[in-house]
Order: sequence, then C-alpha cells, then structure tokens
Amino acid sequence: MSRRARQVVRVVLGLALAVGLLGWGFPIFADTTWGEIAAHIAAVSWWQASGFLGLVLVGLGCYTLTFTGSLPGLSNWRAFIVNICGSSVSNLLPGGGAVGLAATYTILRSWGFRNRDVSTSVIVTGVWNTLARIALPIVAIAMLWAGNDGLPRSLTSAALAATISGLALFGVFVALLVSERAAQAIGGGVDRLLGPLLRRRKRTMSLHALVHDLRLRTNEVVRTGWLQMTLGMVGFFGFYYLLFVLIMHSVNVFLPLGILFAAFAVGRLLTAVGITPGGVGVTESATVVALVGWGADSASAGAGVVLFSIFTHLMEVPLGALGWLAWSLSPRVRNATGEGPEDRRVGRSGEAGPGEPDRNAP
Repeated sequence: MSRRARQVVRVVLGLALAVGLLGWGFPIFADTTWGEIAAHIAAVSWWQASGFLGLVLVGLGCYTLTFTGSLPGLSNWRAFIVNICGSSVSNLLPGGGAVGLAATYTILRSWGFRNRDVSTSVIVTGVWNTLARIALPIVAIAMLWAGNDGLPRSLTSAALAATISGLALFGVFVALLVSERAAQAIGGGVDRLLGPLLRRRKRTMSLHALVHDLRLRTNEVVRTGWLQMTLGMVGFFGFYYLLFVLIMHSVNVFLPLGILFAAFAVGRLLTAVGITPGGVGVTESATVVALVGWGADSASAGAGVVLFSIFTHLMEVPLGALGWLAWSLSPRVRNATGEGPEDRRVGRSGEAGPGEPDRNAP
C-alpha cells in the first residue's frame, strides 16, 4: 500500500471511530439518549452561547503570549492567525498535528521567519503544551485532596503516569538546556540511530550538530520568554476551565470545583490522543464517565460535555477558515536568503558563514 493510500485509510478509520464513539458510544457511556442531551442543550440561551464564544476567544488570545514568547518578532495578531489555522487543520484529521505543523511552517515562512527560528518555537511551545497538560491531573489531585472530594483510581493512575512521563520529558529538556555534555550525549545517540537514514537523504549537518545548535537557540528562547510562555499557558487553560464550569452550570451540573477541574483535566490530557481528530469521541466519553461517576445527572453531564466540545473543538474550524482568509490577505515576504524579521532590522544576512550551521536548517 502506498504512503498516500495508508494516510487515506488512517483518516477514514479515524473519522469512523470518532463518529462511532460520539454517535453510538457516547450516550451509552453517559447512560442517556441523544434526545435528552439535545433537550438540555436547547435550554441554553443565545446570550450564554455568546459568552461561551467570548471566553474561547479570550483563551486563544492568551495562548498568543506563549507563541510570541517563543518566536521574537511575531505579533499577537499573527500568532492568533497561526494558532487558529494550525488548530483547525489538526482538528479535522486523525493525527492532524503533522499537517498543522506544516501549516505553521508555511504561514510563518511566508512572513519571513527562518526555518531554524520556527523549529525552535515549535519545539519549545510543544514542550510547554505537553508539560501543561501533564500538570493538570496533578493539580486536580491536589484540589480533590484539599476539598476531601475523594480520589478515583482512574484519576490517580492517570496522574501517576502523567507525573512519571512529565518528569522524564522535563528531565531531558532541562538536560539539553543546562548541560553541554548531556546535549552531546543525546545528540550523539540519536545521530548513531538515525544518522545512516539522514545521510541517505544527503543531510549536510549531523544530528549531533543539530542538537548542539538547537540547544543554543532553545536556551535563548527559554531564558527570555519562559515567564511569558508560562503565563500564556496558565491563561489559556484558566479561561477554558472557567468556560467548562460555566457550561456545566448552564445545564445544571453543580459539582464541587475540584471535581469539575478533575473532569476538565482528564479531557485536556486526552486531547493528545491521535487516533481520532483532536481526540474527539475519546475525550468526550472519558469526561462524561468521570462526571457521571462523581454524581452528575447523566443527560445534563452529556449536554455539558457536548457543548464544551462544540465551543473548544468544532468552533475552531470556522475560526480557522477566517484565519486562512486573513493570512491570504496578509503581506508576504519572499527572501531567498531565509532572512527573518530581526535580521532585516539589524542588517544581518541569513546565509551561513564559514563553519556556521545553515540558518535555514530545521
């Protein structure tokens, strides 16, 4: 089977699984029917829906701080466009993160940013996103302990797994930043594993050199932008949690805030599941099971989860369409040297000098 055929099969199977989980599995997991869920959704007023959409936009606006902190020279408006464009593509396809990543590169390159700066931004924001999602179940456990609301085994296991994987990821990331020896060891090991493949593709720089170059770039980005990126993530998840609480209250789900945060954390952690577009079906099913298990009314919990998915997942598709339109109307920079916005301001060339790594290398 050709690569394109495998991709088509994967997309079809992922979409079929998402439809099956939502259409058939979701009401079973929630122990309700779509008719009861629809009745609760219909009771939500238009002004409440407008407020929900406003919170989504505020949350996405907060995330632009993370993006601009990782890519100097990027404005908040352009960061907003890149984010909604990439998210809309990622939410349409199973494993759409790769397509969203390609969209991010295409848009930022069209504005004159260099590949090396974009790749650094992608890596740093990816680490920040992963660590934030991993931290959510840990925070949820702390909130449940503080409120004496009880700790379900599933959440405890998820938090333990998140803690272990998060510490491992954080350890590797910190090692790359602070230790030249660790960076050389990691780069050399990866180079030995993947070097023959890259040489067949005629790569001029070894992975060892790439890791060393990436370490220098990442150090600078983290040193100058860590606080801004962290505040962006806190604002993004904070406003989305507020949205989750208000949606649940609008459908008469009034559980303690610690329990609502735990259900929210489970859903955000599972958005990383790539077998369906954006984890659709998997995320909703797990969240509604958690809510019903903690005592929420089945139909109300199902309606709340569906509404939250509509505003945080489905609404990104039309927002992404507007983003693509805005990008198509924005001025482009065509520069063969790969010069970025900062280079032009200070008059530096984007070409590599003798003995320097190629600035256009990812």
